[in-house]
Parts: sequence; C-alpha cells; structure tokens
Amino acid sequence: MDFDLTDEQRLLKDSVDRLMADRYDFDARKRYRKNTEGWSPELWSQYAELGLLGLPFGDEHGGFGGGPVETMIVMEAFGRALALEPYLATVVLGGGFVRLGGSDAQRDALLPKVTDGSLRLAFAHTERQSRYDLADVATTAKRDGDAWILNGEKGVVLHGDTADKLVVTARTAGERRDRNGIGLFLVDAKAPGVSRRGYATQDGQRAAEISLANVRVGAADVIGEPGNALLLIERVVDQATAALCAEAVGAMAEMHAITVDYLKVRKQFGVPIGNFQVLQHRAADMFVALEQARSMAMFAAMMGEDENAEERRKAVAAAKVQIGRSGRFIGQQAVQLHGGVGMTMELKVGHYFKRVTMIDVMFGDADYHLARLAEAGGLIAA
Repeated sequence: MDFDLTDEQRLLKDSVDRLMADRYDFDARKRYRKNTEGWSPELWSQYAELGLLGLPFGDEHGGFGGGPVETMIVMEAFGRALALEPYLATVVLGGGFVRLGGSDAQRDALLPKVTDGSLRLAFAHTERQSRYDLADVATTAKRDGDAWILNGEKGVVLHGDTADKLVVTARTAGERRDRNGIGLFLVDAKAPGVSRRGYATQDGQRAAEISLANVRVGAADVIGEPGNALLLIERVVDQATAALCAEAVGAMAEMHAITVDYLKVRKQFGVPIGNFQVLQHRAADMFVALEQARSMAMFAAMMGEDENAEERRKAVAAAKVQIGRSGRFIGQQAVQLHGGVGMTMELKVGHYFKRVTMIDVMFGDADYHLARLAEAGGLIAA
C-alpha cells in the first residue's frame, strides 16, 4: 500500500500548513473566539478562496473532487492549529449528506454555496437519550400532504447556532430505536418553529440546543428516501469520524512538539529537565503513541469511502479506539511534564488536551468502539 502523497496532495498540505501557521497562533485563536460567531469569518472566506470548502465536491459544483486523504490533510492541519471554524459541521457532515444522498436539484442548489462559503450547515441528530446510538431517534416527522411536520429536541449540534440550514434526523415510522423509519430533512435554521440556544463547549468550539415545534418541511427538502436514511447517516458519520481522527493526530503532534521544546528550556538543578533520562523515555513513549494514532488515522481515511459498510465500520472503530487511548496518554504526559503551568488557561497545551478529549467522546468514545469491534469479531477475522 502506497502511503506517499501525490504532488497535488503535497501542494495542498503546504498551502494549508502555511495558512494556519501564518494566521492561527494561540493569541489569534483567542481573538477569534471572542467574535460573535465564535470563529473567524475572514478565515472562512480564505478557506473558500483556497478551495478547502469545496475539496470533497465535484468540479460541477465548484469543488475539486478530493477524497478522504485530502480531507485528512486539512483536518490534521486544523488540529495542529486548534481551528475553530465549522469545517467538520459544514463540509464533512452537512456537505457529505448532500453529496452522497441529496438529489441533483439539492446538490446543484446547495453545494456551490458551501464551496464559496455563503452557506453553513449543521447536523442535528443527538438527543438526550440517544448517546452514541445513531438509530435512537425520538424526534418525529409526520406527513402533511406532500410536506412533513417535525417535532422534537436536538442537543450538542456542532456549530448549530451559526448554521444557515440544519440536516435533521427524524422518525417517520417505527419505535424509537428501530433501524428503519429514520428520515433526513433539510431545515432552514430560521424557519417558523425552530429555536436555537448556542453556547461554547469545553474545547472552545460552538454548539447549540435546538427545538423543533411543528416545523414544516417540503418534499423537496427531504434527503434520500424518507424513512430509509440510517445507512447514509452511518456512512457520513464514519467519514466524519475518520476526519476527527486526523484532527486529533494534528493536535497530538503539536502537544508532543510543545512538550519536547519545553523539556529543552525548563531548567531544574541548573540543567534542562530534558537531560534527565526518565523524561526522555516519557517523551519517546508519547512519540510511539502518536505514531500509532497516525497510522490508524491513515487507515480510517483510506477506508472512509469503502462501499463495504461492515469493513468500513470496523476500520473506523479501530482507529477511534487508538485515537482515544493515544490522545489520553499524550495529553496526560504533556500536562504533567509541564508541571502546574500545564493546567492553566494561559498555556495552550491544556487546550489541546481538551480538544482531543472532546474528540474522543464524539460519535463514540474508545470504550464504545472497542465493544463494537469486539461484537464484529475484531478488525481481522480469526
């Protein structure tokens, strides 16, 4: 298997790395968080100019036809910078649903706007009782002529407070945890009956609680076949999870680099603490955990668009297990090796640890995915 990047992928990596290095230092991130949106609209426009927002979409929609490896490159750079912009919510999740499940009319209407940065999307799925179960949907969708009436509550909707449209899961039939009977609906975020309460999450990102009260959705705004959307949801969430794994690798790599640099300059007993062999060993252990996570993130990226849903799910689950374990280990070591200052808000290493901790619990933590993997018979069949 060839792990080398193509010339185009190297150019993409260089461009994104340079942009983030120039525009996303720690002080700049603090300023972006204070914006009304909680991120930088100016940088969002630059992402559009560079083609990052249209990366996974075809050229007929203003995109570049990139695949999961290109997404991995961008997400890893965002992880190193602790980027705040709604790339995952809009391009990977929302754009993924439209790209893979939308009608030609929906793709033609929405994807060019995502590509040029004028349309932001959010995936409204999680409910209080659902935890990590994608089939656990209590929000209802009832037919009303050719339209649908939606009622329910959605929580922790990533960047749902600034999204223009919401991709909402709702049950058209069946019991709460049935795999059949789940639909996907495009809802205008300012439609009558939609209320949003936005807030900052622990890692500095944004999310929202969303209430749907008799929200009317036309037939043209249904994604795919009503009541048969779960396979599409699982596919897009698998791809989003692979993207999160890449982001976590970027954050872990930066934590490791910051910690190694700190060991070189922090002195104790008149010498840099990095001279002590026991601390060198701990830095080496961090590097091993990082490389294990990197290899699994690459594996998840390459399997992210596999048509075999079972093999794809196993690959993503295995990657999420390693990402969760490596993230916890590297984060704990980074904070401890910095001493008490590692716990302060003024030092960025703690912010990276918060982010990888949040990534661990998104779409299922390491323990959840380990159980899924065991139920599936392991990554490699006996």
